[in-house]
Amino acid sequence: MSEAIEDETEVINSIYGESTLYKYSDGAAFDGHVLTIPSREVALRLFIPKQYPDVCIDIIAVEGVGSTVQKGYGNHVLITARDVLRKVFIPGQVCLFDLLQELEQRLDQETSAQEEERLENEDPEAGVHHEVERTREADVPNEVTFVPEWTLSTTVTEKKSGFLARACVIKSTIEVEAAITHILTSDKRASKATHNISAYRIRTVINGNEVVYQDCDDDGEDAAGGRLLKLLQMMDVWNVLVVVSRWYGGVKLGPARFGIINAVARQAVIAGGFAKD
Repeated sequence: MSEAIEDETEVINSIYGESTLYKYSDGAAFDGHVLTIPSREVALRLFIPKQYPDVCIDIIAVEGVGSTVQKGYGNHVLITARDVLRKVFIPGQVCLFDLLQELEQRLDQETSAQEEERLENEDPEAGVHHEVERTREADVPNEVTFVPEWTLSTTVTEKKSGFLARACVIKSTIEVEAAITHILTSDKRASKATHNISAYRIRTVINGNEVVYQDCDDDGEDAAGGRLLKLLQMMDVWNVLVVVSRWYGGVKLGPARFGIINAVARQAVIAGGFAKD
């Protein structure tokens, strides 16, 4: 297995869970990799040529589906994955992580559209659910005195770059802003970090309706915030803010940095008791 595949496998499995991507051989016709689509109960067979990433991978077939998956959905995921791959593959650049992320976004958008259509056909007042991104709650006072209680991960150092995650309970977007300001004003080391990547999820009830606030910030570390938010979604974490500080050491880490960012974030969330058992 090439170094590129080894690095991508490590990153993907550290974020999405063990065995999301693994090498597989049935001893007969198939010798390649299997990629499981998180939260979809669909696994795809991949052929990854030795020349990858100069040569594109091939999504061969559906490896398997869960018992609750609707008939024909596995084939739909296969067709969608092939379409996404054509768009994300660039010769010379690894693409498996981007394939997985873009595929999930496409499938999530389809699910959301189907759910909206279902709700429109029901009682408009039944099961109302609002999702808001980067919107301040109108009924929360502008001035809130909030001092977060942080749970910290251990510091991880890789090729002179340092990574440290903090997690705390938050109940409003104002508390999110206050918590991040608290880090930058009270911790000189954090204020000098190259990046302070953050993500949060809030679930509350306003006027009898469930309201969800969730968002993320790369702080210059391209795409890291979205991947951090995805981790919180997969861990089913609510009313929690996670901030990962990175101090760049002068050596580029490539995709491996995302695995480290999510690993320290996961550690902080678990250490704080914010994740479900």
